[in-house]
Amino acid sequence: MEKEMRPIPNLLPGERIDDLLTYELKIIQSAEVFSFSLDAVLLARFASVPPRGRVLDLCTGNGVVPLLLTTRTGARIDGVEIQPRLADMARRSVEMNGLGEQVRIIEADLKTFADPEAVPYDAVTVNPPYLPVHTGDRKENWHQAMARHEIGCTLDDVAAAASRLVKPGGRVSMVHRPARLADIVETMRRHRLEPKRIRFVHPRADAEANMVLLDALKDGRPEVRLLPPLIVYEGKGTEYTQELLDVFYGEKNRLKF
Repeated sequence: MEKEMRPIPNLLPGERIDDLLTYELKIIQSAEVFSFSLDAVLLARFASVPPRGRVLDLCTGNGVVPLLLTTRTGARIDGVEIQPRLADMARRSVEMNGLGEQVRIIEADLKTFADPEAVPYDAVTVNPPYLPVHTGDRKENWHQAMARHEIGCTLDDVAAAASRLVKPGGRVSMVHRPARLADIVETMRRHRLEPKRIRFVHPRADAEANMVLLDALKDGRPEVRLLPPLIVYEGKGTEYTQELLDVFYGEKNRLKF
């Protein structure tokens, strides 16, 4: 759908408008509440999404994944977010970009969310909280803690919701931490989601992976492809690799398969 940029919305204290660097998209962010990071961008460029149909983004935060997915598909996209402040930010970003006919933001708990149209989604994406409740640094505020720790939902809750809401043969794509890969695969399989593609993300070629991208098929047969590693920075410097530059600046709207 062709988007029409709308007037800049009123911003709440601490909010700013950032450029998403691609297709003239912009997004409302707040260092005090929520700012997206590289993992969300990579998920939006890695996920399997249909050219048409319906896509669901769970734990949508300020809506960055749905916004980026509009550059890859004409499907209708729903974003579900439990935090009212983040859902409001996401809605205003959608309207600011003139994407209200394609993207809908729903304030809801994914554990109990029921699709208003009662039709399974063709694909689901999710950038869930990475850390169990009793691990990691908990000095952040409540909004940040909810985004990083499994306070509002666990890995099991996420997999259960994705499986319940996606159609048989539909795709579920996730970004997470490599340290939890065994838990992720076990949990997905328990909820009838069979991992089909896995790609590790490394800050540099000689560094351990710090992210993992997974794509699963509901009711799929056991068979998984381990894709070449994705390297973020060239050498020891701070310049992005060409693959990252391509997806950041719109030269390519998806990562290599």
